[in-house]
Amino acid sequence: MVGPLLDAVGVGDGTRFLDVGAGPGFVSAEAVRRGAVVSALDAEPGMVEAARRNVAGLDVRVAVLPEVPFADGTFDAVAGNFVINHVGAPDVAIAALRRVLRPGGRLALSCWVMPGSGALGVVREAIERVGVPWPEDIPESPFARYGEAGAFRRLVAEAGLRDVAVQEVTWRHAVDPEEWWRLGALSEVGSNGVIVGRQDAPTVARIKDAYDEIVSGYATADGAIELPAHALLASGVR
Repeated sequence: MVGPLLDAVGVGDGTRFLDVGAGPGFVSAEAVRRGAVVSALDAEPGMVEAARRNVAGLDVRVAVLPEVPFADGTFDAVAGNFVINHVGAPDVAIAALRRVLRPGGRLALSCWVMPGSGALGVVREAIERVGVPWPEDIPESPFARYGEAGAFRRLVAEAGLRDVAVQEVTWRHAVDPEEWWRLGALSEVGSNGVIVGRQDAPTVARIKDAYDEIVSGYATADGAIELPAHALLASGVR
């Protein structure tokens, strides 16, 4: 999604660009390669350190949306790659990002198509297949209702952006199935990981058997799997 995201906001030589939810710095690194003047934010201090290591000289700061520690109109372009779906009040966050854009500047945001499928859904599908119920104390993502094109478009437009467009971007994610199991089910990260982590060993084994059966349908000749991925890319102008 990095290339489409930066293309949507016209990042090029001299663009003043803000990477929101920078993670390890993949978007920032490509923006720097294109000649942009890049600043970045992430909520997690460890990710800020990773981005700083991966992108020499990057101006990267710890900030939790809707905090955006820059003056009004600072940037020509702002983008967030799979970050808006992690905030509790996405409308407030988008308004804060709009604030730091200059008039005529562009915003682009990516999110997953909801409900999650393919790469995003195989562990959840396995959990459901063996009959493990969704825990009452784990809420659905506040963003779940925005994970389709019309709702995402309205969200961005109602935050004050104009000329809003939303496109679906699809690709195939190649990965080792055991690595994807470790990342998606055993890491205790995200809702699926927390749910699997609460189960006893026999139940985890049943979920793993279901997972193996599901991902076998995506197997490649070299023993990897290619999982379909479906995302939305919204862009608009201040």
